[in-house]
Amino acid sequence: MNSFLEDSTFFGVVISLIGYLLGLYLKRKFKHPAFNPLLIAVVFVIVVLLLCGVQYDRYNEGATYISYLLTPATVCLALPLYQQRSLLKRHGAAILIGSLAGVLSALGSVWALSKAFGLSHEEYVTLLPKSITTAIGMGVSEELGGMVTITVAVIIITGILGNVMGEWLCKLFRIKQPVAKGLALGTAAHAIGTARAMEMGEVEGAISSLAIAVTGLLTVVGAAIFAHFI
Repeated sequence: MNSFLEDSTFFGVVISLIGYLLGLYLKRKFKHPAFNPLLIAVVFVIVVLLLCGVQYDRYNEGATYISYLLTPATVCLALPLYQQRSLLKRHGAAILIGSLAGVLSALGSVWALSKAFGLSHEEYVTLLPKSITTAIGMGVSEELGGMVTITVAVIIITGILGNVMGEWLCKLFRIKQPVAKGLALGTAAHAIGTARAMEMGEVEGAISSLAIAVTGLLTVVGAAIFAHFI
């Protein structure tokens, strides 16, 4: 059984899709943020690999086909941007300032916690791109000398937390303006947070999509500067 699974080229793709579909089903059924499809998929894949005794490298050989869709999926976020272009023009300054504040907060918190826990330079730069989309974060981590695989994991965890807790935090701090909610989710939780923003509304989704691009560009510059602090 194990040899069959390991020899199956598309084994990684199949169990990843099954896990995600299971997550979608649970989310629709229970309608609770904790049932995030991506989180459910991650847990499902881990359980299957452990039960079947399949090595991660073998799983990743098949699952890597899904990764090819990452960049096109990110580019597709341009559609809501185009649909809400008049709104973006009116709030351009707020979006830029908000994204800059988010980037400085993200980089500053990583620096402070890295100093507090005595992380090495390699570990520190690995965490710096945690709040930007994977397509950009991988390149930043590699350029700075970080551990790319760990960076990907941290980016996904950040996105899932933003997706699950973003709307709740907006309610907690009484943030009701759609532009502000979209900006917060896109800046802090990249594409996974944007998926939640799109569920909240068209304006939130459009602003969050723009925030991904602006935050990504600012983080590329900011991370290069912050990398010298440790």
